Amino acid sequence: MRRLGHVTMLVHDYDEAIDFYVHKVGFELLADNDFGDGQRWVTVAPSKDSGSAIVFVKADTDAKRARIGSQAGEHVFVVVETEDCLGDYARMKGLGVKFAGEPVHVPWGIEVVFEDLYGNKLDLLQPSL
Repeated sequence: MRRLGHVTMLVHDYDEAIDFYVHKVGFELLADNDFGDGQRWVTVAPSKDSGSAIVFVKADTDAKRARIGSQAGEHVFVVVETEDCLGDYARMKGLGVKFAGEPVHVPWGIEVVFEDLYGNKLDLLQPSL
């Protein structure tokens, strides 16, 4: 094995998820391929060089729809590393992103948890290790 490629995130709507992650979080849209019949391959990542990405999957069953926003239960679903936690926090908060407090210094860096448009928890981390 070499690396983690994609993490699947269930969404209600591709375009609203793209809008949130690209325009509010600051991710890049890596792919948006429409295969017809409502099937799309949509991936976003902090940068095109990040080595892994989130692939959006439109929830098409009741079981999948029930998991939107709680894919990791009450725990953080994804850790997003940054070089400027305080700056990204200020920018994202100014765009309406909901945070669970303010950035704090921890032994492994500076971090703060935020929620996406569906309620998934993500950790914004500026690592010091």
